[in-house]
Amino acid sequence: METPGSQSSLHRANLERVVRAVRLAGSLTQAEIARTTGLSAATVSNIVRELKDGGTVEVTPTSAGGRRARSVSLSGDAGIVIGVDFGHTHLRVAIGNLAHQVLAEESEPLDVDASSMQGFDRAEELIDRLIEATGVDRGKVAGVGLGVPGPIDVESGTLGSTSILPGWSGTRPAEELRERLGVPVHVDNDANLGALGELVWGSGKGVRDLAYIKVASGVGAGLVINGQIYRGPGGTAGEIGHITLDEGGPVCRCGNRGCLETFTAARYVLPLLQPSHGNALTMEGVVRLARDGDPGCRRVIADVGRHIGSGVANLCNLLNPSRVVLGGDLAEAGELVLAPIRESVGRYAIPSAGRQLSVLPGALGGRAEVLGALALALSEMGDSTLLDGSATASLPVVAPAFT
Repeated sequence: METPGSQSSLHRANLERVVRAVRLAGSLTQAEIARTTGLSAATVSNIVRELKDGGTVEVTPTSAGGRRARSVSLSGDAGIVIGVDFGHTHLRVAIGNLAHQVLAEESEPLDVDASSMQGFDRAEELIDRLIEATGVDRGKVAGVGLGVPGPIDVESGTLGSTSILPGWSGTRPAEELRERLGVPVHVDNDANLGALGELVWGSGKGVRDLAYIKVASGVGAGLVINGQIYRGPGGTAGEIGHITLDEGGPVCRCGNRGCLETFTAARYVLPLLQPSHGNALTMEGVVRLARDGDPGCRRVIADVGRHIGSGVANLCNLLNPSRVVLGGDLAEAGELVLAPIRESVGRYAIPSAGRQLSVLPGALGGRAEVLGALALALSEMGDSTLLDGSATASLPVVAPAFT
């Protein structure tokens, strides 16, 4: 047993600081590790050598400021994590290693009316296929991050009744996938994972307070406060889609009238264009036509942006985020949707909150949620994968940036 303040305890703490710094940044030179951790160059050199000998980190030659240096990253052989993203119309799976590399990634259509068991069957098959294709050792799977399009009860792990996937309400996705795969599974809603993905290496990188707005078949927000995902005590924080805009408006799937979702989500927006554009139109198609100059699609996109801006203004007045990142298909519309959002924020947010806000499109596109799922798995990962056989204490895990 180690005594607090002893030499071995201090050494263990220094190991933790170095691993934490490398994991947070993805890769660092030894000089950068010293600056980040406050440890001396000699101490960092000794710790890196020890971690390298133990297989925890990899060291490669690089340059910094025109000088030769050594880049330190977590070992790609130390373990792998899996990200699973269930969407309204898709299933996406990615496999990543601890060297911050995506080894394989694949997406396929998902029938929203399929049962949850069919969805999990498809996910299990896709995971097996990607593991076989990459040739990774299944025994090195450290955990799985799972994204679902609905609120998760933080105590029970149950998917809430307002889920976009109606046949999945009341299920426990993490428990089901854990039983199938035999590894730890950590679940969160897709908006939170999108926020995590953009925060770590996308349009939210470098900020401490942001809201990730995802507009698809539903509307949700992933909230980051002081660098951490905020879920609320029941796990339902960020349901921006159910802010009331018009008490006499359309009936929402939640039972209320005039929710933001009823003016912005695909299921309500697409019928507006069907008389002139046909029944096969998708939000992706609307965005494409709008960018090509179609006046009807441009008008609808602008209206949606103004409505989203009203919801964002409420967030500004309540939480005062420094950045809003727009995800989903709608983000591809660029300034056609971003400019109306900013216009509404300028009109409805208090000036001090609106002036500090930047509104940007997501940088990761449709990958934001699955990469966020990988980051979630890493943030919850146990210590044994990092320091296999080491006598060091538990190492806090920080979500890295994947490429």
